[in-house]
Amino acid sequence: SAGSWYARPDPMKDTSQERVTPGCDPGSRTAAAASRVFADGERAEAYVRILATRGVERGLIGPREVPRLWERHLLNSVAVSSLISAGVSVVDVGSGAGLPGIPLAVARPDLRITLLEPLLRRATFLYEVTAELGLDDRVTVIRGRAEDCRDRFEVVTARAVAPLARLLGWTRQLFLPDGALLALKGASAADEVRAARTELGRLGVRAQLLSVRADPDADPTTVVVVSG
Repeated sequence: SAGSWYARPDPMKDTSQERVTPGCDPGSRTAAAASRVFADGERAEAYVRILATRGVERGLIGPREVPRLWERHLLNSVAVSSLISAGVSVVDVGSGAGLPGIPLAVARPDLRITLLEPLLRRATFLYEVTAELGLDDRVTVIRGRAEDCRDRFEVVTARAVAPLARLLGWTRQLFLPDGALLALKGASAADEVRAARTELGRLGVRAQLLSVRADPDADPTTVVVVSG
């Protein structure tokens, strides 16, 4: 059964109060979605500006991704918010440019988030960004590898880090036996679950393939949920 990490989306959530989000076409579905998902729109936009400038300059974001940062990166990342209960601890493994950890921290100030990143230049970027966005009170940056970390978390997130079988090998001690891994995946998700059957069986866990959205106007995000 689902553990305390799992939260079902609230169908009664009030989305009537919308605000045009700067940086998006005001008439677009993406702008409407972003205005509902990110109550702190100024902080979210500041992060987008950092990704579009320093993120590109440091090779963390491809230049072609800049026009679709909101839809493909921020909204895609925060879609997993509906699967995370209030006030839990989250570690974002291989955080890179801060995706999905930083969008989650902006959208969900109740979460205690750790950004775990082994590469110095990326970890340095994360230190700078979290300080600049004023997220120091709820976001911790650690330079290190997942397999070397001995802390326990209720939720592990990973986006474009590694195939599922390898990811499980790196992260199992971070969330088992009572937590969950939320792996944001693309078209290969089903194939990765099949390829990880041996590792899943060895660990005594199950993998569930879900399609979730940050907002009805946002594109779906494919998530592999691994739990005991």
